[in-house]
Amino acid sequence: MGRSFLAGRAAAGGTTVRWIWIDGFVEFQSGHRAVAVKNVSLAEEHLHDCYPGLPIMPPPLMIEGMAQTAGILVGEARGFAEKVILAKIRQARFERRVVPGDRLRYQADIEVINEAGAATKGEVFCNDRPIGRVDLFFSHVDQNVSGLQFPEENFVFTEQFKGLLASFRQGLGQSKDGPKKEEPLP
Repeated sequence: MGRSFLAGRAAAGGTTVRWIWIDGFVEFQSGHRAVAVKNVSLAEEHLHDCYPGLPIMPPPLMIEGMAQTAGILVGEARGFAEKVILAKIRQARFERRVVPGDRLRYQADIEVINEAGAATKGEVFCNDRPIGRVDLFFSHVDQNVSGLQFPEENFVFTEQFKGLLASFRQGLGQSKDGPKKEEPLP
């Protein structure tokens, strides 16, 4: 998608385009840990724009993948009752390039969570080998001291993001309250 498409959508009052940098969850322990994966494909346009002739996954997009993984973990831990935004990148480092054909895995763990926000520690893996760390702070903006109200369209937890978590739980036969009980066949 080029800029003209996005600009045209915005000018026409179209839906906000959301970039999702994770393909799905492979583990989710409410209030503790989330693990998501991203398959890097040569078909992704952003791989060709950052470094022409060298299709690599830009590190800022890997940070965003971790922010999405950890942000959903933080939001879900409090029942998606608050708007959760990335407040600070405490640490982000990567030790190797990620190229098309690689599989990223983002592992996020909650260190602290309270009414003001949360701190998470994250490890990034490429093809099951550790390649980096991304530690983040999140803020619950509805609990801000200024009393400002934030519009819903800025809310990070769109149905697309919640759908990734719901798909994971359906695949495991879980609800948000834990495993589903099996019903007898008729």
